[in-house]
Amino acid sequence: MKINIDDCIRFSDGKKFESMLRKAKKADRLLKSGKGAGSDYLGWLDLPKRIKKEDIKLINKAAAKIQQQSDVLVVIGIGGSYLGARAAIEALTDVRNIKGTEVIFVGNNISGKYVESVLEYLKDKDYSLNVISKSGTTVEPAIAFRIFKEALYEKYKEKAKDRIYITTDPVKGALRSIVEKEGYTSFEIPADIGGRYSILTPCGLLPIAVAGIDIEQMISGAKDALKNCTEMSVTYAAARNLMYKSKKTIEIMVNYDPSMHFFTEWWKQLYGESEGKENKGIFPAGVDNTTDLHSMGQYIQEGIRNIFETVVYIKDDMSTITVPDISDNSDGLDYIKNKSLKYVNEMAMRGTKSAHLEGDVPVILIELEKMDAFTFGKLIYFFERACGISGYILGVNPFDQPGVEAYKKSMFKLLGKPGY
Repeated sequence: MKINIDDCIRFSDGKKFESMLRKAKKADRLLKSGKGAGSDYLGWLDLPKRIKKEDIKLINKAAAKIQQQSDVLVVIGIGGSYLGARAAIEALTDVRNIKGTEVIFVGNNISGKYVESVLEYLKDKDYSLNVISKSGTTVEPAIAFRIFKEALYEKYKEKAKDRIYITTDPVKGALRSIVEKEGYTSFEIPADIGGRYSILTPCGLLPIAVAGIDIEQMISGAKDALKNCTEMSVTYAAARNLMYKSKKTIEIMVNYDPSMHFFTEWWKQLYGESEGKENKGIFPAGVDNTTDLHSMGQYIQEGIRNIFETVVYIKDDMSTITVPDISDNSDGLDYIKNKSLKYVNEMAMRGTKSAHLEGDVPVILIELEKMDAFTFGKLIYFFERACGISGYILGVNPFDQPGVEAYKKSMFKLLGKPGY
C-alpha cells in the first residue's frame, strides 16, 4: 500500500505542506494521548491488537450456525451499523467463489417498496436476522426489525428465536432490554466506539464472517496498519487539509472497480460525519470510474475549481481476460487487441489522473497491490486513523455527530411522536 501526494504539494508548495505536516503530527500525538475532544470514543484506536481470539471464535461459531441454517442473513442497520460490513462484503466477495451465505441489508431506508420486495424474496428461503443498533430506537432499523421479526415468527413460530442475532450496547438501550427479555443471541458494540468506526467490532465482523470472508485476516491487516501506517495516515491527513486551506473544499473518492462502490459510501460517512461541523469540513463525494467519467467527468474536468481527488487503485484485480483479436477490426480496437482489461483499466486511471491535473484538480493516489481481507483491513484502519488526525487539524470533535439529531426532531414532530 502506497500513497503519492506529489500533485498536492506541486499545487500548493513544499513549505506550506511541511507546515501542515507538523500540524498533522501534533494532531496524531493528541489522538494517541487520549486528551483531545471526543476521547470517550477512542476505543477503535488500538482495537486491532485488543481483539481476543475467544471473541473471534464466538463470532465465527455464530457465523457457521447461520450459514448452516440459512440461505440468507438479513442485516438490519443504518449508517455505521451496516456500511462497513457492506463495504467489505462487496469488495471481497467474488461471484466465482462464493463461500458463505447471502447477506442482504434492510433498515437503511424507509422505502415500503424496498421492504416489500425483500419480504417477497425471502418467502421461499430460510433466513436469519442480525439487528445492529446501539440504542435500538433509531427509526429506520427499529421499523425494519418490527416488520421482519413479525415475518420471521410467522414463518418459524417458536423456532424464530433461534434465528435472531442482536448486536447492541453491552448494558443499556431498547435492544439490550429485548435481549434480556427474549434471550436472543447477542453481541456487544463497545461503549467507547462510535458507529462509523465500528467495522472491526461485531457490527461488521459477524455479517462479514457469514459472507465467508476471513475476519482474522482482516483484523491482521488492521493490526499491520496500526503498527506500520501511522506515517501514511499523517501524510494523507496533511495533504487533504493542505487542499482545504487552498480552497479545495470537495474531496472526491475515486475507484476503478465496481466492487469498491460501498467502500466509498463507508468513507463518505466516516469523513462527512466526523468533520462536517461548526461550518467547517471538506465535503466527501465519490465516483465509480470509468463509469462516472461518462456522467461526472465533464464537471470534474471543467466545473468549479474547488475539488480534489483521492484515487484508491487496485493494481492486480486477479483477472486474466483480454481484448479479443478479430479479423476485420470493425470496432477499431486493434490498438488494444490482446491487451488485458487490467492493463486498459490502469491506463484509463493514469490518463484520467493526468487530464484532471491539467484541469486544476490535484490527485492523491493510494495504490494497493491487490484486494484481499488483509489489505481491506489495512485500508480501513489507515482511513480511520487519518480521519481522527484530520478532524483534530480542523479543530472539531471527530467522534460526535450533533447535527444528525436535527432531521429526527423535525420528522418526529411531523409523525406525532410524544414529546415532539
